[in-house]
Amino acid sequence: MSASSYRTPMKSHLTNIQLYTPKAREIQLTCSRGGATIEEQRARWERKRIRTAKELVETEQRYFEQLELVVVYFIEILKAKGTLQPDIRDDIFCTLKAIHSINRTLLSNLEDGKFGLAFDIFCPQLQLYTTYTDNMEHAVKVLQEQMRKNKRFARFKKLQESRPEFQGLTLEDLLPLPRKRVYQYKHLLRDLAENTSPDSPDFEQLTSAVKAVSEVSQHIQDQARRHENYLQMLRVQKLLKGQRSKVLAPGRKYIREGWLAIVPPKGEELKHKMFFLFSDFLLMAKPCHPLHPVHSDKFAWQKAYPLIEGTIEKVFGHTKSQGGLISLTFREETLLVMSNDQEDINDWYRCLSAAIGQLRSRSVFIQRKDNLARRPIRSINNSTPMEVYTIAPKSGGKRSLNTDQNQFKDLNAKSQPMNEGTRAKRIRLEPNATKRHPDAAGPGVEQKGTNCIIL
Repeated sequence: MSASSYRTPMKSHLTNIQLYTPKAREIQLTCSRGGATIEEQRARWERKRIRTAKELVETEQRYFEQLELVVVYFIEILKAKGTLQPDIRDDIFCTLKAIHSINRTLLSNLEDGKFGLAFDIFCPQLQLYTTYTDNMEHAVKVLQEQMRKNKRFARFKKLQESRPEFQGLTLEDLLPLPRKRVYQYKHLLRDLAENTSPDSPDFEQLTSAVKAVSEVSQHIQDQARRHENYLQMLRVQKLLKGQRSKVLAPGRKYIREGWLAIVPPKGEELKHKMFFLFSDFLLMAKPCHPLHPVHSDKFAWQKAYPLIEGTIEKVFGHTKSQGGLISLTFREETLLVMSNDQEDINDWYRCLSAAIGQLRSRSVFIQRKDNLARRPIRSINNSTPMEVYTIAPKSGGKRSLNTDQNQFKDLNAKSQPMNEGTRAKRIRLEPNATKRHPDAAGPGVEQKGTNCIIL
């Protein structure tokens, strides 16, 4: 049978299952051009699949061996000897023993060639990896603290790491392995799914595994970025002198830092300042005196410029000549900053423009959302005009609202119901008004009454 007889059914099949992989699109394009036969493409698929499967099994074997080193030579022995308290041991190793257990089953299925089944069993337990990676920062802190305070544990750790099975690896090298392995799973599974035929029984299981592992990998990457941002913010905080110099704040992100020269407006000498760019403001600082006994390596906070108020313009630096000049306009001040490094000033311009743009777009989105959430106090169509009612007290009696409640009931029943947010009626009294009471003794008799305005 000729190759052309395969092209139309294969293309239709790939379209029906809506494959998103680049390999599938490449094959559709190749078949439409009449380049290679389906048999050749399938053979190429199979070769790549075998190569990826072999790499997956081999790397899994090495990974499991390293997990076993931590479980056997650290967790089990520390538990038996009681070198560490149970809560401290759990803080350091967290779910590593459970991860070792599920990866034992995974490796067994992978060595038997049951790739779809292996990850179908493995993926529902990926929460163990998420819990472990979320605890990594705390685990490192506890480990460092125990190395300083617990000399017995420090000697035990050094002795275990000197074993030939560790091949020079330390406990600090082995603890981050589960987080790194998730990244490897993501890429290996994606390659394996792309080169697996849609007719294979493993295809749907591998596709689902790619999605599940990608979600966990994304969570780990976000967690790593948050931790890296926290470390950068903490480093900058320690560089600044004074207790009022606070940069650590929820939601704030560190972007970059560097020296820039401020161009004075009246032709004075350039002033070199250190600038720290964050997601919501630009900080200008100056170095402390080099002979200062405590803060010689720190910076003094000078001024913070809110980016939400700023605009940026590149004055000089559009060409490839040396250096560039940037104009930063804020509500209270305009800064002209420059650098002799063309690449550096261009990077400053990109970072500042992106930070200002993101901050303003987020502010507009929040404002629109807030406007949509607000409900009008009273609609135009259902608005009730203000009515003034005159209520006169009985002859010889005192003016009191309590004695006239029955008279208000009829008036309130005729009025329109108010908005849910303003159910309580406000009553304003005007005591000095003089009105003619309809029940008075004669047409010439006038009595002082009270104007009651119901809003």
